[in-house]
Amino acid sequence: MTTITIGRVGMAFTDRHGGVSAGPYGSRNLGGAVGDDPAAVAENRAKTAAELGLDRVVFMRQVHGADVAYVTEPFGAEPPALDGVFTDRPGLALAVLVADCAPVLLADPVAGLVGGAHSGRPGTEAGVVPALVAAMTAGGAEPARMVAAIGPAACGRCYEVPAELRERVAARVPETWSDTRWGTPALDLRAGIAAQLRRAGVADVRHDDRCTIETPDLYSYRRERDTGRFAGYVWTRT
Repeated sequence: MTTITIGRVGMAFTDRHGGVSAGPYGSRNLGGAVGDDPAAVAENRAKTAAELGLDRVVFMRQVHGADVAYVTEPFGAEPPALDGVFTDRPGLALAVLVADCAPVLLADPVAGLVGGAHSGRPGTEAGVVPALVAAMTAGGAEPARMVAAIGPAACGRCYEVPAELRERVAARVPETWSDTRWGTPALDLRAGIAAQLRRAGVADVRHDDRCTIETPDLYSYRRERDTGRFAGYVWTRT
């Protein structure tokens, strides 16, 4: 697990080790909709929260969209369809589940606002990260004060896509245009998200630039298909 501390703000990116899940989900799978034993997922989530010193964690029902919401407590058994959340409640952690998509964590330590976005190919194209920055700004944050962390994701040299898809996404986010190491069309989500953040006024952008496809310690849907999900967490300490 990788952690970042910025004043009272905590951020973390988990990996696939240290949990109780078996089989292709081994072992710290935090995703509840991938076919794993629900009891194992619940234990992994509780164990991770305890290791990070967290009591309450918000998990979304991620749908590859651009809808974001302000939250004050964890959702119940059926979370709404969202790909971004933010809060000003100390001690309430926000989690973003991924396995090739980018987990993007945001914080304005002065305003006490933190947010998290699930930015895969559809979400990056739709602008979920700029939408989250805008929502947090409307809630009292200032982009110039924000710190962003883009977690592990499929890199621009591995994320192969059809040429037509590359052209369509790059028409919206030009910085995503890339080629694989073997010369075929690809998308660079990290470069695209970083550019979106800069255009939104967020200058302090930090990276855990591991490629999920190339890193066995992380889950990768493209590499494994049947697999779990790791997470990015962000919170303000009480």
